[in-house]
Amino acid sequence: MADAATERSPTEEQAAGTPTLEAGDLPLAGMRVLDLSRALSGPFCAMILADLGADVVKVEPAPAGDMIRAWGPFDHGESVYYLSTNRNKRSLVVDFRSPDGLRLLRDLALASDVVVENFKPGTMAAMGLDPAGLRAERPGLIVASISGFGSRGPLGAQPGFDQIAQGYAGFMSFTGTAESGPTRVGVAIGDLAAGLWAAIGVLAAWITRQRSGRGQGVEASLFAGLIGLLSMQGQRWLSLGDVAGPAGNHHPIIAPYGVFRAADGDLNIAAATQDMWVSLCAVLGVPALADDPRFRDNAGRMHHRDALHAAIDERLAARTRAEWTARLVAAGIPAGPINDVADALSEPQVTETSLVETVQHPTIGVLRQVVTPIGLADLEGRCVRRPPPRLGEHSAEVLAEFGYTPDAIAALMDGRVVFGGEAARP
Repeated sequence: MADAATERSPTEEQAAGTPTLEAGDLPLAGMRVLDLSRALSGPFCAMILADLGADVVKVEPAPAGDMIRAWGPFDHGESVYYLSTNRNKRSLVVDFRSPDGLRLLRDLALASDVVVENFKPGTMAAMGLDPAGLRAERPGLIVASISGFGSRGPLGAQPGFDQIAQGYAGFMSFTGTAESGPTRVGVAIGDLAAGLWAAIGVLAAWITRQRSGRGQGVEASLFAGLIGLLSMQGQRWLSLGDVAGPAGNHHPIIAPYGVFRAADGDLNIAAATQDMWVSLCAVLGVPALADDPRFRDNAGRMHHRDALHAAIDERLAARTRAEWTARLVAAGIPAGPINDVADALSEPQVTETSLVETVQHPTIGVLRQVVTPIGLADLEGRCVRRPPPRLGEHSAEVLAEFGYTPDAIAALMDGRVVFGGEAARP
């Protein structure tokens, strides 16, 4: 297993020498985004837009900023949770509880192209930032709103948290095993899905605006985002009334397709077609198994899956995962190891396809980050261009770009409406 504390590659010199694209070369160049969101769903949406070239200003509430800055673990005092979702942005700290601060937020929103927020429905209106009102004053404005359950329906008023949404949307019911009971997905998949759907919605609204000049509201929720990912499990019930149960590490409708045990540990094997099944029997050295009446077709293999699994494991015990993976892949059968995160991010495939990039961070030094995995020629293989900002790092710079004079900025800071630099640190 790789040690993240010692395996910092490429070197600091390489990170410092990374080329920076001109702003006009990026796909979303010219899009100004005001990110009023916190935690994960909204910041993830805004980070995707930033990765694609939007100018994203992360507006954080005084005095401590986004709540996730306080969530551990920490790298040189910086929350790794915060680091994971806020690159390529600039930080502006505003007192959200001050009337002057709320007026400032409104002015900034009306000078932006996109606003991203993930407050509880109704909160924006209570702050004087009702999306419909903003769009009435600036017709081209796009407001992306993310919540737990959306603004309509009987659950609309409930706050949204990832695990609650996973439970409501059925995801926990088919994840895990009969022994484990319902199991949450190991990342906040509801937040991430909502952020991803919201980013897609913003892109669609942006394209529409290029044609019509008209902005619009974009709404996503953790619950709806997960319902949208139910895929075959949802269609099974809609078409057949078939309710999926926990399948553990087995595919719910194909066998053999799942986790098996080699001499030195577990590996995945996916013999998804009849030809693959016959080839698997040949590679395992038991070609007659393909003619066993129990296993001749997928329906039989599903019905007798426990016996099938035991027969395969018995043969796999003779060799290691690496040996079997090589043999199976050579025979055209998808197979591979079950990596932990360190192993996964150390895979040569990650390096060769630039799924991790580096950037120089002022306190951490070389910071490695997982990229937005969209291959676009215009990005020139460079997704991570700016490190996640320190609290209030760009407050004065951002306000100047929005047209505020040095005297006006000084007055806002003296009045503790805006915080920047060291003054913004909790």
